[in-house]
Amino acid sequence: MFSGAQISLYPMADDFVGIIMNALSALDPYRDRLRIETDDISTLLVGPPEVLFPAMRDLFSAAARTGVHCTLSAAISRGCPGEPDEAICQSGHFAGPMASLVERQKTALAAVADAPTMGVFSVAQFSLYVMGQGNHMDEIYGCIDFLKSSGTFETSKHFCTKLNGDTGALFATLEQAFCRFGPPEGHVTIDLTVSANSPSTR
Repeated sequence: MFSGAQISLYPMADDFVGIIMNALSALDPYRDRLRIETDDISTLLVGPPEVLFPAMRDLFSAAARTGVHCTLSAAISRGCPGEPDEAICQSGHFAGPMASLVERQKTALAAVADAPTMGVFSVAQFSLYVMGQGNHMDEIYGCIDFLKSSGTFETSKHFCTKLNGDTGALFATLEQAFCRFGPPEGHVTIDLTVSANSPSTR
């Protein structure tokens, strides 16, 4: 199965280039398990979700620790029928038969509870899309129930859900939403925006 993310990092500062270049060192521990391709619009990260989400978390946290307003925009996908299988994407998340919705919710909550603390508060809004499934709304509602118990849920918005919290818990929540809802080999996507240090009033 193919899984990956197209990401763009935006520090709102005059020295945005320096902030981005310094933050990229946070990807170093993951480079042997990711395929990374950058152009003038975005960076593609290809690899298993258990590597993708910590890599995005660490990249964003490194930039946000500068104290400037930073956002990360990402389009994340797994199981796209238009993409070839890649050995680098093999994941322990999708082994074995699909568990019941209640069991998957419990597994997801336990993973969020075990997330590392990064010391960076952030907010996120995201939309989960379970593609090509007649019961896709059952999966989405099941995910929403998980989110409401995750400790990172803030509110439901039109077209998306808003989360907040330490980036460790927040990205763990996103990883579990991506991996636990929808068939293990199915096509699932997330549209994501994460923000830290915003000057806007919460």
